[in-house]
Amino acid sequence: MDPLSPDPLAAADALNARARASRTEPSENPQLEALALAVTANLPVLLWGEPGIGKSAGMEQLAAGLDVPLETVIASVHEPSDFAGLPIIGDDPATTGVPMAPPDWAVRLAAAGRGLVFFDELSSAPPAVQAALLRVVLERRVGSLSLPEPIRVVAAANPPSSAADGWHLSPPLANRFVHLHWTHDPRTVARGMAGTWPSVTIPMVDPGKASGAVARARGAVSGFLTARPGLAHHLPADAEGRGGAWPSPRTWEMALRLLAVGYATGASREGLSAAVVGAIGDGAGIELLSYLEELDLPDPDRVLANPEAFALPKRGDRQLAFLTAVVSAVQGNISRRRWEAGWVVLAKAVDAGIPDVAARAAVDLAALRDTDWPVPSGIDGFIDILRLSGAMPGGG
Repeated sequence: MDPLSPDPLAAADALNARARASRTEPSENPQLEALALAVTANLPVLLWGEPGIGKSAGMEQLAAGLDVPLETVIASVHEPSDFAGLPIIGDDPATTGVPMAPPDWAVRLAAAGRGLVFFDELSSAPPAVQAALLRVVLERRVGSLSLPEPIRVVAAANPPSSAADGWHLSPPLANRFVHLHWTHDPRTVARGMAGTWPSVTIPMVDPGKASGAVARARGAVSGFLTARPGLAHHLPADAEGRGGAWPSPRTWEMALRLLAVGYATGASREGLSAAVVGAIGDGAGIELLSYLEELDLPDPDRVLANPEAFALPKRGDRQLAFLTAVVSAVQGNISRRRWEAGWVVLAKAVDAGIPDVAARAAVDLAALRDTDWPVPSGIDGFIDILRLSGAMPGGG
């Protein structure tokens, strides 16, 4: 080719670069917010959606927003050893053992110390590969390498009906993910073709709200499961249901963390709802959200700051949930003043003639006492309960 003539591929590449160029704008998008909430809570996420609807693009945007490296691993084209590691024989295996060499993507992420790993086409991976991935998700280990805590795990899957050689996820693997249904809005696609896509807003945890947020979440989930014990663990009967979100003690812990992050970041109701349902499933999730709508718990830290001004809720489920939240708030930031304020709050249950509702909270609060702290007057109504539980000696 004549060196003076224009390079046809260079001109084409310049045109293609113009066609790919776009900008982003803030937009209310519950599925993007739910993804960001789960990543902030450091919970593994599984994005379910048809091929070609932007799951990978969403991950690239999320990684850019977090300013972290992104490693994409196509799970369906890997072998179990790619996640369990390949054995390397050393000089003296009898002494040092046989280490399992991790793949290059894991080494790069560990060296960076933070990042996102995106396992694509998870439902197209055979059961043996899914089993190997289980250790990555559960223990954060790849071969002999431990992934640092600031590395987040996100996966994507196509529904079995649209996945080539698709498999249902095994229940142990499925129960470790927050399941989000990734859909497309035609209006968003049309605006994206014009050069503008919605941006991912990264939730920012307010440190000042962290203690109260965790306490509110503990009170809400504990109160709900006390009222609905049958939902503590419910394994679906069909294979498709077991391969999705369903309630178990593990996923209730996930829901608790999502609620805490949502409260501490001021997340929207829609985004937080999508994340919670993605952890514990539609049935339990909808019941919990309905319960939270009616619960409307006050901030326990504000109540502990001025316990005399607080009026105990009228409803029994709200009373139990709130008293649990108060004790959790004391435990999360314990001091003598806050511990004594907790007894002022619990004493209101005695004054209202319902000490049985506060019995469990009283036992938990008593267990937090420093031996140097004097016994407060608010404990009087719980003396018999505390003696029976062993939290107070018989002669105390």
